[in-house]
Amino acid sequence: MPDRYKTVLLFGAPGAGKGTQGKILGQIPGFFHLACGDVFRSLDTTTDLGSKFLDFSSRGELVPDEVTIEMWRQNMHAQTVLSLFKPKVDLLVLDGIPRSLGQAEALAPYLDVLSVIHLVCPDLDAMVQRMKKRAIKENRLDDADERVIRRRFEVYERETSPVLDHYPSELVTEVSAMGSPAEVLEHVLEAVVPVQNTHFHNPLGGNV
Repeated sequence: MPDRYKTVLLFGAPGAGKGTQGKILGQIPGFFHLACGDVFRSLDTTTDLGSKFLDFSSRGELVPDEVTIEMWRQNMHAQTVLSLFKPKVDLLVLDGIPRSLGQAEALAPYLDVLSVIHLVCPDLDAMVQRMKKRAIKENRLDDADERVIRRRFEVYERETSPVLDHYPSELVTEVSAMGSPAEVLEHVLEAVVPVQNTHFHNPLGGNV
């Protein structure tokens, strides 16, 4: 078993801005962002795995844990082999995984979770509207139907929200998702930069 990846987890309900913050962090040297949802949406839906994802996501349901973990493992291996992700240099930023206690437990041998950023947005209607706008902008079919969106919130509360309790409370930082992306980023960086500086010799992404 290789060394576990030093990791920051981005948590939050659908529409809270996990992907936005993850993408911004991923542009900063020393951070590598992987969104599980993007991995699935890039699947060929004519394949068995792709059709399984489409079936579950179109109903607002979570993809089965074994499928999710296997896809994640394959993707991380490919990113490492291609040197897009350098575990000795990069702090891994994950969003969209783990989404259940089973996934959190299955990922434990692979992840050294150093920080959990919980993006909090109590205004459900605001997040629904944010997701519907995103569906149009990014052509995301799983965000187009409001009934499916609200179903995803129900699934989040039932399956994903309890995952936060799996991690020590001292690792969890709550950040309001109600501000502008820049405002949210400021607070996210306050939490993750000290982690990066503590665990990596050269946070600018040079050789170690």
